[in-house]
Amino acid sequence: MESFPLSEIKKELQNLQPKQMQELLLRLAKFKKENKELLSYLLFDAADEEHFIENCKNEINIQFRQINRSSHLYVKKSLRKGLKITNQYIKFSGSSKVEIELLLYFCKKMRDSGFGRSSHPVIWNIYLRQVQRIQKVLKTMHEDLQFDYEEAIENL
Repeated sequence: MESFPLSEIKKELQNLQPKQMQELLLRLAKFKKENKELLSYLLFDAADEEHFIENCKNEINIQFRQINRSSHLYVKKSLRKGLKITNQYIKFSGSSKVEIELLLYFCKKMRDSGFGRSSHPVIWNIYLRQVQRIQKVLKTMHEDLQFDYEEAIENL
């Protein structure tokens, strides 16, 4: 089945009644977990970005507590899982500020957990890629915000 372009979908949505729109959104939310999470973010968390960031940081803390440290393989898998969840939250917000805050926190947690300068190259590369990603996003932000985050990046 071929999907229609976004412009046509947008035109069609403008023609719908509010009740029909509500039914479509609920059906979309039931279809896939990520759609439901995005809808939840847009309805409840988008207005209060600071609260959203704190909730995400709590989720990152939970992920780091659950890391199986018995081998590098399990550490790598757990870090990638935590990073996947973090990236999902970043994608929901679409904000550079949220992206920098969450990635900085993720890297700090990696460093504090002893994975920042790991002897295993894959784990070290995960850390380095996130630091590079932070620097890349930081270059797109306003100079005042760049200055605010420079010190945090230096501490990584």
